Amino acid sequence: MTTEPESKSLLERISALLTPSPSSPLEQRRELLETLKEAQADGLIDADALSMIEGVFQVSELSARDILIPRAQIDWIDINESVEDTIAEVIRAAHSRFPVYENNRDNVIGILLAKDLLRHSQEEDFQLRDWLRPAVFIPESKRLSVLLKDFREHRNHIAIVVDEYGGVAGLVTIEDVLEQIVGDIEDEHDTDDIEDNIINVSETKFRIRGITELEQVNEALGTNFADEDNDTLAGFILKKLGRVPHKGESITIENILFEIQRADARQVHVLLATKLEID
Repeated sequence: MTTEPESKSLLERISALLTPSPSSPLEQRRELLETLKEAQADGLIDADALSMIEGVFQVSELSARDILIPRAQIDWIDINESVEDTIAEVIRAAHSRFPVYENNRDNVIGILLAKDLLRHSQEEDFQLRDWLRPAVFIPESKRLSVLLKDFREHRNHIAIVVDEYGGVAGLVTIEDVLEQIVGDIEDEHDTDDIEDNIINVSETKFRIRGITELEQVNEALGTNFADEDNDTLAGFILKKLGRVPHKGESITIENILFEIQRADARQVHVLLATKLEID
């Protein structure tokens, strides 16, 4: 007479999934996440821990182009500006690091640390160029997991992202990468200006922050979205789907295709909205 094996413990199930097997890495990852979601539902791990684990997996799938701060939103320093104007810009923007260009913004010649400028600008014969740190350039396709390792090994906090033609597409900071794991961090690039909520990528494409109010979305896209329960685009999308979507998922509402560009286990952060042609 044989006895039925006891159901495996959570630890045994996770260990089995972490052990090399014939199944593909994608299948193993999916199975592991499902097991962890069950653990969270049973109260064995909290929602924040699950969100961070999902963020770790997401970092391995995303590249610099998915999270970069677009070129149009960068606060630049022109090497040819006067020291007084440069100080005023640094104080206004309130960042710790700034890309510095010469003649045009595709010619980044270094990174300025605000502390270097504020400490040494009153010195005799001060030259801004002498205090620039080397700029790190990365392709849009660079994986975030590799980038995070580079940031840590080289003690660097910012990278300039270049497109296939060598032009500056944007920048990525170490905080941007960490946000994919731990969720949004109140940092130097966050802004409350509603003008920054929607960025025109092209005539038909718009990069929109999830916290953007529906009224602003309607004004930009020419839509009539309305929701008594939600004021923001993220809340509107979550209600339509009935769940929090993953990065890469899409949904069409009216004549607008929304693609999720950044999201964690709790909310949608950034969407790409594309106006579709109406037949």
